[in-house]
Amino acid sequence: MGMTEIRTALKVDLNKPADQQPVLHNRWHPDVPSAAKVKDGEIVKIECLDWTGGQIGNNDSADDMKNIDLTKVHYLSGPFEVENAEPGDVLLVEIQDVQPFQDQPWGFTGVFDKSNGGGFLDEIYPHADVFSPLPS
Repeated sequence: MGMTEIRTALKVDLNKPADQQPVLHNRWHPDVPSAAKVKDGEIVKIECLDWTGGQIGNNDSADDMKNIDLTKVHYLSGPFEVENAEPGDVLLVEIQDVQPFQDQPWGFTGVFDKSNGGGFLDEIYPHADVFSPLPS
């Protein structure tokens, strides 16, 4: 039996700023319209930008991390309409795989100084703005 191709329910444009893409938003609230529809039990691919909305480049420069515009972060893909789901229903979502875009196989991690937004580990590294590129 042949494998069925998995449908991409949501695509992002890697060449367009995140705040100009209607399938992305950075805050959940009721007036965000549905970006796509999925069937109950359907396996789909969903494309996402990194949390900075693409502000970090593949250039091994710590300046990208240091100069992030924190008013334009936490981009989310969606929301999704699930066929036959009603308000108040509990939904189970299983993330089966996470991988980089094939034409952009890189990632990053960072620790923010408390004065630059803070975040995970800022109590352990209170005065760090660290950029660590992950190997491609």
